[in-house]
Amino acid sequence: MSQSIQRAAEVLELVAQEPRTQAEIAARLGVHRSTALRTLQTLCDAGLTRRRADGRYGLGYRLAGLANVAAEQFDLREIARPALERLGRECRHTVHLAALDGDAIVYVDKIEQPGMVRLYSQIGQRVVLHTAGVSKAILAFQPSDVVERMLQGHEFTAHTTTTITNRPDFDRALAAVRERGWAEDDAEYEDFANCVAMPVRDAGDSVVAAVSITSLRASADLGTLRGLTPLLAETTAGISRDLGWRPAGPETTDPQEAYR
Repeated sequence: MSQSIQRAAEVLELVAQEPRTQAEIAARLGVHRSTALRTLQTLCDAGLTRRRADGRYGLGYRLAGLANVAAEQFDLREIARPALERLGRECRHTVHLAALDGDAIVYVDKIEQPGMVRLYSQIGQRVVLHTAGVSKAILAFQPSDVVERMLQGHEFTAHTTTTITNRPDFDRALAAVRERGWAEDDAEYEDFANCVAMPVRDAGDSVVAAVSITSLRASADLGTLRGLTPLLAETTAGISRDLGWRPAGPETTDPQEAYR
């Protein structure tokens, strides 16, 4: 990527976070103010940024229109597929991708390994909200009103001896997910399978999906799967970046820490 294009992309990311002055942008980029001004003027001429009445620069109106068009072209499954396949090859377990679909969470992709016993889950199938790792990974990071709407009237049916069977315990499980950044299914739907899961974020930092690593307990117990969370974090962070997500905090070399 040419230096000028790289600089323009960095400017767009900076003003997307919050409106900034020319001096602030120059300081963040580590360039002279005149260099920052030339980049800003080019972006303003293209309608991608605009100079506000207070002198600061923000995103341009044309960019909003382009974002809407781009969103219509994004297909989560298509974007995530290469990363899911790579994760499957590296962990040698079943990999699921689930996403929000209105007031439900559904499986949108599944990577199975040759010779492995096939699990019950199917693409297009609704996730059992109180048992699945992917649902916990998604619900833990939703606004409270969304969680209330999705769980209204939900029956916490016991499927195994480890199933969470009431709302207070489920709320505590979601709090634990928010704290550590990943979720798990401790054989809560089928007593022979367990999983770990992590959220996928979009350009607005909203959690829109989750990826899980699932295995028969005879092949890998929950402790073994927990050891794969760094690999899972790299995968979910990569998919999120492809959807436009960028970490809000300081840069870190640890994907799991940046993604929490």
